Amino acid sequence: MQENYAVPGKHHAVKFLLLLVIVLGMIALGIISVLRERIVNPSRYQVSFTAEGSVFAKPDIAQVTLGITTDRKTTAVAAVTENTEQMNKVILAIKAEGVEDKDIKTTSYNLNPSYDYNQETGRSEIKGYEVNQQLTVKIRNLENIGAIIEATTQVGANQVGNIAFTIDDMSEIKKAARAEAVQKAREKAEEMSQATGLKLGKLVNVYESDSPYPPVYKNFALDSATMYGLGGGAEAAPAIQTGENEVALEVTLVYEVK
Repeated sequence: MQENYAVPGKHHAVKFLLLLVIVLGMIALGIISVLRERIVNPSRYQVSFTAEGSVFAKPDIAQVTLGITTDRKTTAVAAVTENTEQMNKVILAIKAEGVEDKDIKTTSYNLNPSYDYNQETGRSEIKGYEVNQQLTVKIRNLENIGAIIEATTQVGANQVGNIAFTIDDMSEIKKAARAEAVQKAREKAEEMSQATGLKLGKLVNVYESDSPYPPVYKNFALDSATMYGLGGGAEAAPAIQTGENEVALEVTLVYEVK
């Protein structure tokens, strides 16, 4: 007769493994639940404070647009030739004021047909060609702005655009604005904590809003005599005031809540 014998401890080992799996599963579910709560509702554990810092600084770069529009010529070649000759004189005048080649850039060149309406045929007909060419000039010596405008208009420039004042190196100015913004945000956090009893923990994140800083434009007008170099050269160069540019940025400080 055959007898059956059970393996000692095997049944208890299986029960222990099952219990261990259940416990580990419950711990994993708890961890997932906590992480999910922190992701879905981070505001329960963090608070942020935003402040702006700003610095005023004098610009050190000016950009001006100078152009020449050539009136109607019978042929395109004639229009291009005259415009080129005039623009070459303008460029020479700019360089005579100390502006380097790297700071003179052609930004627009257009050759367009000029039309007249023919009442007999009821159609517009090409009667000639016009050329418009524009330069953007970067002026590093701001004291020369008026002199450059005067010199170029006297040799043929008949278009002068807005002057844009910018700052060449923004690093130190932004550094000062950033420091001011951080200080204001910290003060705001302390005031809020004292007023509400909110207990702030460690600083966990910092955000900076660094939007582009648009140049400051100044408008001015030239009378017809100065614009076309008339009046015997007695015209005074236009006085250009640079003023100051404001550089501003925002900083957000994120704290844990105890």
